[in-house]
Amino acid sequence: MSTSLTLTSATTLPQDAQHAALAGRVWRPDAEGPSVVAIRPDGVFDITSRFPTMRDLCETPDPAAALRATPGEPLGDFDTLLANTSAATREITKPWFLTPVDLQALKAAGVTFAVSMVERVIEERARGNPEAAKSIRAEITALVGDDLQKLKPGSPEAQRLKAVLIEQGAWSQYLEVGIGPDAEIFSKAQPMAAVGTGADAGLHPISTWNNPEPEVVLVVASTGAIVGATLGNDVNLRDVEGRSALLLSKAKDNNASCAIGPFIRFFDDRFSLDDVRRMEVTLTVEGPEGFHMEGFSNLSLISRDPADLVGQMVNVHHQYPDGAILFLGTLFAPVADRDAPGKGFTHKVGDIVTIAAPQLGALVNLMRHTNDCPPWTFGTSHLLRNLARRGLL
Repeated sequence: MSTSLTLTSATTLPQDAQHAALAGRVWRPDAEGPSVVAIRPDGVFDITSRFPTMRDLCETPDPAAALRATPGEPLGDFDTLLANTSAATREITKPWFLTPVDLQALKAAGVTFAVSMVERVIEERARGNPEAAKSIRAEITALVGDDLQKLKPGSPEAQRLKAVLIEQGAWSQYLEVGIGPDAEIFSKAQPMAAVGTGADAGLHPISTWNNPEPEVVLVVASTGAIVGATLGNDVNLRDVEGRSALLLSKAKDNNASCAIGPFIRFFDDRFSLDDVRRMEVTLTVEGPEGFHMEGFSNLSLISRDPADLVGQMVNVHHQYPDGAILFLGTLFAPVADRDAPGKGFTHKVGDIVTIAAPQLGALVNLMRHTNDCPPWTFGTSHLLRNLARRGLL
């Protein structure tokens, strides 16, 4: 595969990067392992001597303040490390950026946008008949009003809507988690399995219908405190999941199929969960044959508040001692035809996917088959042994 990515500081960093508390991870060939780093206007600084893992930094009472208060070892300027981050052009003797998460559990929330879910159910039930769709939509509007984004999952109105859709013969497992009281929270991948910006992202070759899912990813401490955010691509095999809900793990958890980055932005007086609640995430797909697609996901339309989703993930019934990251779900569903009218969108090997938000920068990946992506070989045991050899534990 000759396709390569071009990563620039202008697009990779948040628009207000000079004011942002940004942390990442870098692979250091000289240490044969990863380091936690602070990204600052005057360069990239290794802070691993104080925070051996990103988990340790996230567990402090105020990660943004701790990050700023740690001087660190200078590793060079940002653009030099970024230029070496693209997998296709990397010099393996020089450092490069990794995904910013390490020991955290990698979790994801599904069907978190009731607006798009209800429309999909309506369209499925109407079977392409606009008059039928109009009738079903009118009945739903009579029950819950004409602004479905105000529909609160688990509310009496949501239960009445569910009853109507069941009456229409349109029930599905997605309906239950879309408007019912319980959110869908699933394991996207294993800790240490995610890839970062500039890396190859994986598509299982058995899939012929798949798509990117541009999402905001929350960074959550073991206490349940939401300490920051980043971007993610919850790569999805639509045909595999469509065969059976029990194949969700096969559809979601594959080599290099969890992309997170470019950096964690910690919450401070300039960036908070309220900014996430208003955030718009954009998606661009550039195909090797000249195909171009754009999309977006607006968090202001989410049906379940991000704090509620975190509360359903971390609570007295389920703990994460190393913290967790949580994909918040997406409003985006690709419908643009790619190869022929009516066939919709699916990935091609060589697609370049860019997921971006002004406050978080851009996550860029090259799509390849899972068996052609670099295999995952550096796990938790390898990290601990490496840190021990470096005298950091």
